[in-house]
Amino acid sequence: MEKKIIDFLTRMSSKEPVPGGGGAAALIGAMAAALASMVANLTTGKKKYACYQEDIDRILTEMGTKVKTLYEYVEKDAQAFAPLAAAYGIPRDEPGREEVLEKALIQAAEIPLELTESLYALIPVLEELEKKGSRLAISDVAVAAAACRAALESAVMNIYINTGLMKDRTRAMSMNERAGRLTEDGCRRCQEIYERIGKSLCGN
Repeated sequence: MEKKIIDFLTRMSSKEPVPGGGGAAALIGAMAAALASMVANLTTGKKKYACYQEDIDRILTEMGTKVKTLYEYVEKDAQAFAPLAAAYGIPRDEPGREEVLEKALIQAAEIPLELTESLYALIPVLEELEKKGSRLAISDVAVAAAACRAALESAVMNIYINTGLMKDRTRAMSMNERAGRLTEDGCRRCQEIYERIGKSLCGN
């Protein structure tokens, strides 16, 4: 998490398993929240938006926490992968391997599911900023929505890759159902934000 961006990208492009798709989803989501914070900062204190000041103050506080929360999932994803990698390294005929692997798969799926829930909670803020944020930064709300959608679509793949191998199919399907529902609705709403802003900027 303390690496320079170029170092992070260099490691991601290597054969190292982390950071991977889960870390990318978390970082993209954190960028979406950071853009939301930027729009709020560009709006706060402006007379034109004085009627929204209380809401903008709330958003600034929320996004200060949200950026950190989403960014921390980069590390959480890496930490969740470690026991899974270790479980795969256990000889297939060793007693208890399946139980260890199942536990690791559940943990590896739970982290991106938590990330999906956190990303989904960002969407109402983007919808609010579309209406209350500075018009000079409205394109950044659209970029945040696009990033949030990409993060959602990325996070859910990191759930499916692990639930697909779980022995407890009831638990796996429950996780898939929740993740799929949040992702479908979240992506739809992000796309609607993006399209509405795009049309308004084009004069359509």
